[in-house]
Amino acid sequence: MVFGASALAGVLCVGLIGCSIAHAECPVDTVILKGRVEHAAPGAKVQVKLIYPKEIPGESGEASVEDGVFRIPIEFLTLSKRPLLRNLPEKCDRKPKTVNVTLIEGDHEGEPLSLDFVRDFKLADPSAYTLRSELVLQGKR
Repeated sequence: MVFGASALAGVLCVGLIGCSIAHAECPVDTVILKGRVEHAAPGAKVQVKLIYPKEIPGESGEASVEDGVFRIPIEFLTLSKRPLLRNLPEKCDRKPKTVNVTLIEGDHEGEPLSLDFVRDFKLADPSAYTLRSELVLQGKR
């Protein structure tokens, strides 16, 4: 019986380790876009869309321009693809390629501004990316 109990304990131990590896999760990161709009029309909004490699559209967000400024946080999952074998760790390196920013004033949608994620953003803390420099959009005059 001792052999049977130790064998059962070994199976349970391996099973628990396998479950913990299989349920490992990738973190959720955030892109925080802050900026200002010069000459913003009343009711102006800023829309942001994350674009991944191969021009795959991703998460998006929108915020009203208040007193000429806006702030839009957009969360995205870093899971790039699940491994073929369950006991291998997941790949957690998914990041946008570009961030498209559009100023919307009434029924007029401005030309989207395309920001390069690697060049224009920096890691502000372990899970948040911010712009390297201030973003200034121009409203209709």
